[in-house]
Amino acid sequence: MEKKMIILFVLCFCFYCAGQEIKIPDNFMESAIPKVESKEWYGLINSKDSYAVKKENNKLVVEKNSFYKGNSELEIEDGKLIGENKGEWGGELYFQPKKDKEKIVKIKFGNIVDIFKFQNKIYFTEGFGIWGSLYELTKDSVFTYRKIESFGDALEALTIFNNIIYIVSHHGFYKVVNQEAISIFRNQFWRGLYPNSVAVFDEENIFIGMRSGIAKLNIVKKEVSFYRGKELDTY
Repeated sequence: MEKKMIILFVLCFCFYCAGQEIKIPDNFMESAIPKVESKEWYGLINSKDSYAVKKENNKLVVEKNSFYKGNSELEIEDGKLIGENKGEWGGELYFQPKKDKEKIVKIKFGNIVDIFKFQNKIYFTEGFGIWGSLYELTKDSVFTYRKIESFGDALEALTIFNNIIYIVSHHGFYKVVNQEAISIFRNQFWRGLYPNSVAVFDEENIFIGMRSGIAKLNIVKKEVSFYRGKELDTY
């Protein structure tokens, strides 16, 4: 009996490690990957609907959201870091003290995408057009920053899973391990679909929210799938 239980445990463990089965919400249907600048691709770009993904209780949750991301914010001990991204008009990273909220400390000019804590350090990303960067931010008497990685693509959204940073860009996907960026996918169909969020269950189940639907990535097998909203509102 004990031997059977051990075998069953090993089989279950191997099945789990091979990838979970994540349920796609019923209001999405799997669709062929559109070729960039094809009729099908332009149809997706003309949709008014955008979707964000997140992981809740180990389930995939997909919600409608706005195309345009607001300011990024991060609370730290003595105040708040705020990042602005105004597209072609630029943006800025600045600090707002708790004790004197009118006293704004400007840190860096640029299109700030995300500000986040990782392994007891503070990082931020920026990007616009065909470039993007990851920075580490430190504070002693003043704020200083240093560039960790440069990307030949605008960074759009990220998440952290198992001490790895996963980043979706304008047309690609990366993971950052030990402050080194690894390119997984390039020149993907979501160029122009404004990817806005990433949810990671394991490396065979990574989801990206975007205009018109969601993408599923399997970076073990290097596979990309697309799930289109069944009822899209178009311009």
